[in-house]
Amino acid sequence: MKLAKFDSLVSLSRLRLVQFLMGVLFLYLLFISFEIPLVFKTTSAGFYTDALPRPLFVESEEDFTDKSAPARPTDDPELVRLAGSRTPPRRMWEYKEVSGLLFNESSFDSNDSKDEFSVLHKTARHAFVVGKKLWDDLQSPQNKSDSEPERKNQKQNRTGSCPESISLSGSEFVNRSRVLVIPCGLTLGSHITVIGMPHWAHAEYDPKIAILKEGDESVMVTQFMMELQGLKTVEGEDPPRILHFNPRLKGDWSGKPVIEQNTCYRMQWGTALRCEGWKSRADEETVDGQVKCEKWIRDDENGSEESKATWWLKRLIGRKNKVALDWPYPFAEGRLFVLTLSAGLEGYHVNVDGRHVTSFPYRTGFVLEDATGLSLKGDLDVHSVFAAALPTSHPSFAPQKHLERLSKWKAPPLPEGDVELFIGVLSAGNHFAERMAVRKSWVQHKLIKSSKVVARFFVALNGRKDINVELKKEAEYFGDIVIVPYMDNYDLVVLKTVAICEYGIRTVAAKYIMKCDDDTFVRVDPVIKEAKKLGDRSLYIGNMNYYHKPLRNGKWAVTYEEWPEEEYPPYANGPGYIVSSDIAQFIVDEFENHKLRLFKMEDVSMGMWVEKFNSSKAVEYQHSLKFCQFGCIEDYYTAHYQSPRQMLCMWDKLQKQGKPQCCNMR
Repeated sequence: MKLAKFDSLVSLSRLRLVQFLMGVLFLYLLFISFEIPLVFKTTSAGFYTDALPRPLFVESEEDFTDKSAPARPTDDPELVRLAGSRTPPRRMWEYKEVSGLLFNESSFDSNDSKDEFSVLHKTARHAFVVGKKLWDDLQSPQNKSDSEPERKNQKQNRTGSCPESISLSGSEFVNRSRVLVIPCGLTLGSHITVIGMPHWAHAEYDPKIAILKEGDESVMVTQFMMELQGLKTVEGEDPPRILHFNPRLKGDWSGKPVIEQNTCYRMQWGTALRCEGWKSRADEETVDGQVKCEKWIRDDENGSEESKATWWLKRLIGRKNKVALDWPYPFAEGRLFVLTLSAGLEGYHVNVDGRHVTSFPYRTGFVLEDATGLSLKGDLDVHSVFAAALPTSHPSFAPQKHLERLSKWKAPPLPEGDVELFIGVLSAGNHFAERMAVRKSWVQHKLIKSSKVVARFFVALNGRKDINVELKKEAEYFGDIVIVPYMDNYDLVVLKTVAICEYGIRTVAAKYIMKCDDDTFVRVDPVIKEAKKLGDRSLYIGNMNYYHKPLRNGKWAVTYEEWPEEEYPPYANGPGYIVSSDIAQFIVDEFENHKLRLFKMEDVSMGMWVEKFNSSKAVEYQHSLKFCQFGCIEDYYTAHYQSPRQMLCMWDKLQKQGKPQCCNMR
């Protein structure tokens, strides 16, 4: 009986519990039915707050040019005024293939068309007009088509432009501006034969390779230069000299006939190899088993005669006398010669009239395919030029570029928050090897891989369509290239710097913006520490130049029309420097308001802009020699003029030994 009463009480409790839960469910559904419309109305306006991660918004390229990011807070009224005049805020954190800087023809309209900078502004305007056509051409449906027949036709056309041999007569060579174009470069075993005759010596009153002795008005000179040149990088910049072969029959500063060889990488000459008539030392490294310099008879030698005492001594001890065969200097005035330049495994070899004269090891990370032209200049009559065993396929079909396309070298996604440091790397369209060396070396730093520091390459368009096509594919795959849509020109590198500032403040909202070159090795940790020392102040850090005067003569001359002042403002050398975000914001605002003064020397331009900013808000200038201008020094922050091979070596040493060490391979 008691058990029955207990069961009835339990059943009643369960029924009441079920009724209670059903009531709660009904109220919940009623609440949701009223709230859903409100949520849909307010989601776009207030759902994503700063406390929540925001999604990545994919925008069209047209949207990129119409938006900007809010400026960092500042107390300076002038900067607040400028910031208020900017375009609406830009959504952050999306990868942009094209620079968002507002480029148009009016950007280079000057208030006074007769000022000293009008020529550069006209050059910039023309470069952007041409660049827009190049970019529109890249974006056209024809280039996006990837049909099999088109690919076959392109391959056949390019393969047909790679002859196995090229032959030119002397007159044909002169008519082609004394340059033999090698469309697809060289390969292992390629050789070039030149038949020529040096001129008789002539008087030079301002000699370049000798010093006039006291009382002399002139010196007798005869010399010529044979150069293997690389593909021209940008308009206005000299092509790289992969091999500079310079026989100096008369007129060298030593007073003797010599052969000087060198390379010029990024307009920076390496260490010369001089053959002065002495055979290379026995302990000196060889090139494919050949000595770097062979011996020839010198005017200051006394022939092969030896003293009688030495002769009798050798006879007494039974030592046989070796017969030495001495050769004269391989070139003579008014005498025909046959020179053969061949590409070996370790370097170039030069034979004259069938005899080995010199060998030059490969330098600076150039590959054989880079040698796309042979130039012959100086005191020389060329009778004929013949190149053979050339590659029959275009370099763009080389598998190396495809083998390098590994996902581990791709750039990490941009962070959702602000970053500490943004590094903009100046590069050129055909600098694929340099960019890959950067991707494989210091860009692998943990701060960059974790997106706390962001690095991007800034590249302008090339005059060659095939280079632009490859560049666009590279940008799409690696996600680390920002194309600045103008025709590349050496005098307009400054525009890439402005684009770096724009990207640094609007796309990644970086606290510090750094500019460097693609042959600069960057140690990320000490660079950030150097910037943090100055806190939140406006800063300009690098290897500073003070009271530097413009060169008025020579190759790097600056005219008074280009720079009327007697001194440059304080400026940091271009291979690596840092500015704070407020300075970068000021530069972008000045550019878009058509107030930015442009100068063809990029690093001087930055110094000029910082000086103007400094007139309204104090800037902390920080000088450090560890931002190396030339080469590499101990405990460097940045190292300049580093070849791809050197970049990888430096990164390897930094990883294995934990301390910075140079790799002097040149």
